[in-house]
Amino acid sequence: MAGEDEPPTRDRSRFLTGAVWAVLLLGLWLWGRDITGGVTDGGVFGDGSVTGSRSGEGPPLPDAHDPLEGTARPVQIDIQDLGIHASVIPRSLDSGGAVAAPPYATPQVVGWYGDGPTAGAEGAAVLVGHVDTDRRRAVFYSLSSAQPGTEVEVTRGDGLVAEFTVESAEVVGRAEFDAGEVYGPREDGRAELRLLTCGGTFDRDQRAYTSNVVVSAYLTGTRRS
Repeated sequence: MAGEDEPPTRDRSRFLTGAVWAVLLLGLWLWGRDITGGVTDGGVFGDGSVTGSRSGEGPPLPDAHDPLEGTARPVQIDIQDLGIHASVIPRSLDSGGAVAAPPYATPQVVGWYGDGPTAGAEGAAVLVGHVDTDRRRAVFYSLSSAQPGTEVEVTRGDGLVAEFTVESAEVVGRAEFDAGEVYGPREDGRAELRLLTCGGTFDRDQRAYTSNVVVSAYLTGTRRS
């Protein structure tokens, strides 16, 4: 993981490419498959009938802000409208090649894929969190309620707050999951954010959710914390 005082490099801020990116996409897909637990019998996101759809039309969205310099890692995420306020910790790939989610002992913590772009840098920063555990709701339980225009703030270790605006929220079924489409950049040259948790219904035989909730946002402002 890059330190906060390391000089910015274009290679570090760009989206991962080639074999490294392929490994990350596979790991992200596996991460979603391996989430277990559940607080309701039918799953918290209904029957998954909106698989692959985007949230409804909202007001015009703001223009994109230029990507931020530096490699300071994200340390806090706040989504006021969804009641999400959480610390962010760096995570890597586990022994199975999947992005290691935050431990179940700390279900209110969000994980950032530390070998990818940081929040606010060019490319798509990936943040993952549990929807629930066997006993309670977790940090991203309300993530599926995100709508175009929802504001997301990510505080970085350098004291900058990267302000993002949600442009889409999708429930993507396992069969329809296209890693390149889900995690690839929507527009070249932008600083983007991907928020991921489980969705659809909970399959108790497979001990996994049937879908993933994928929220896509892009950088629209910045301020000092």
